[in-house]
Amino acid sequence: MVEITQKNTTLRTAIAQAIVQVSSEKTIHAITNDAVPKGNVFEMAKTAGLFAVKKTSDIIPDCHPLPIEYTGVDYEIDGLQIKIRIEVKTIYRTGVEVEAMHGASVIALTMYDMLKPIDKGIEIQNVKLIAKKGGKSDFKDRFRKDLRAAVFVCSDTIAAGQKEDKAGKAIIKKLEESSVSIAQYHVIPDEIEEIQAAALKHVEQQTDLIIFTGGTGLSKRDVTPEALIPLLDREIPGIAEATRSYGQERTPYSMLSRSVAGTKDESLLLALPGSTKGASESMDALFPALLHIFRIFKGARHD
Repeated sequence: MVEITQKNTTLRTAIAQAIVQVSSEKTIHAITNDAVPKGNVFEMAKTAGLFAVKKTSDIIPDCHPLPIEYTGVDYEIDGLQIKIRIEVKTIYRTGVEVEAMHGASVIALTMYDMLKPIDKGIEIQNVKLIAKKGGKSDFKDRFRKDLRAAVFVCSDTIAAGQKEDKAGKAIIKKLEESSVSIAQYHVIPDEIEEIQAAALKHVEQQTDLIIFTGGTGLSKRDVTPEALIPLLDREIPGIAEATRSYGQERTPYSMLSRSVAGTKDESLLLALPGSTKGASESMDALFPALLHIFRIFKGARHD
């Protein structure tokens, strides 16, 4: 199955349809008057569809098992057509499009099976996805494409050339995937004065995002939060909580991170963990959704 552990859990919705075409008004009359020998067609088919949605991962090899939070089935009779509409919802890391289409298909097949003794001309038509919401594509092209970021790696050992930086490069990779250009990438010592000077320089240059990686742990040398907090006009604790919550699902050590986020003028300052994994997971947790803040900034300027 496709790797989805890096994805965020969100509300996902899918709506699918199928059409059952019968050959006679007598068949429609039998359905609506509950006169089909095998039983109530609508109720039996709906029940089969509910089972099908929940069992999709048992049938389709590459589908992930996931929690189904809601399934709704509606029918519409239009002449000799019975239009099936099914809506499926989950709160998970992947969508429910296949689950919805599988449910619609099984509802249609159940109708076929129940009606074939009284109608030999039944057809199943137009099994397809009508709509889906909640995935990555929902946010495509919703964010500004002119954003600039500065990335600073706070590490005495990397600044001295004793280690290679990987965390900063992981951050840059995610920024570029989110169409954010890199205004500066630099390794600096883990010193309050240098961190503050770097931050204030880019605030003056109106750099949109100023990201520091490293110095967010609990040792005496981890000073990035102490350096940034006094500079902030407003701290945004929800951003740090999002990174910590995302990391906590993957390792219990994330509770020890002291990530910080907030605004200075119209720049957003972030302090992220210094480990490659911690920095990469923090970026997965925040981007691209975090970029919505710059629409808020823009709206505030126009008010």
